[in-house]
Amino acid sequence: MSVLNCSTKLLILEKMLKSHFPESLKVYGAVMNINRGNPFQKEVVVDSWPDFKAVITRRQKEAEMDNLDHYTNAYAVFYKDIRAYRRLLEEHDVINWDQVFQIQGLQSELYDVSKAVAKSKQLDVKLTSFKAVHFSPLSTLPNTSSLMGSSPQLTYLSVADADLLNRTWSRGGNEQCLRYIVNLISCFPSVCVRDDKGNPVSWSLTDQFATMCHGYTLPEHRRKGYCKLVALTLARKLQSQGFPSQGNVLDDNVASISLLKSVHAEFLPCRFHRLILTPATFSGQIYL
Repeated sequence: MSVLNCSTKLLILEKMLKSHFPESLKVYGAVMNINRGNPFQKEVVVDSWPDFKAVITRRQKEAEMDNLDHYTNAYAVFYKDIRAYRRLLEEHDVINWDQVFQIQGLQSELYDVSKAVAKSKQLDVKLTSFKAVHFSPLSTLPNTSSLMGSSPQLTYLSVADADLLNRTWSRGGNEQCLRYIVNLISCFPSVCVRDDKGNPVSWSLTDQFATMCHGYTLPEHRRKGYCKLVALTLARKLQSQGFPSQGNVLDDNVASISLLKSVHAEFLPCRFHRLILTPATFSGQIYL
């Protein structure tokens, strides 16, 4: 096991991961953020270098941590050989098994192997699986000028909006999520439509893996095209900065799937898997 601290190696890894799209997208997004200032205090662990077979991105050990904050305590995984990934999981000091955390990835064997190792350490594992999507290249994204007809104020989120986002996010409503959202707004691109009083009515932001997330429109402002405007604007913003414009959507979220189809987003052949792992010590103390 090696921690890649060398900036040259991290840039090489970024290029190498591109040849393994779409399965490497989560790790790729995290590595891109590391190579561009590392605002979320991440680091990269590989089984070997340069001929790696498994990569894990994780929070730096010196970063401040809350053992209940599975939003921030997040690992992204990509492997060429599932056995190499399992060996990394089992290796001492790669994963902090004493806190609530999540593992994200786009490969089908991720859940079974992660669960097997976690169960041997008496952790509970909750899986949520999503359709994975990717927006068209910048030049082919639909034009948004027709969506500006009602003259909405198109801007970005501020930390003052975090409480509203925490209350409206299906995964939110707690102290850890509020702190996480504040950090996302502070560190990464976001887009927001505001009403004539300056209040947010529709928004989306970007997470630590360069994934578009928490797309939401207040119920009283729906069916005005705001969600499409926000999604396309954020996709353009990410692509203009060199990032992929990727997202995830639950299978039963019919409205969002219809929206994504209307803007010709690509539904990827792989699925996005999010595992939340909880030590018995913290059972019943977290919001999933």
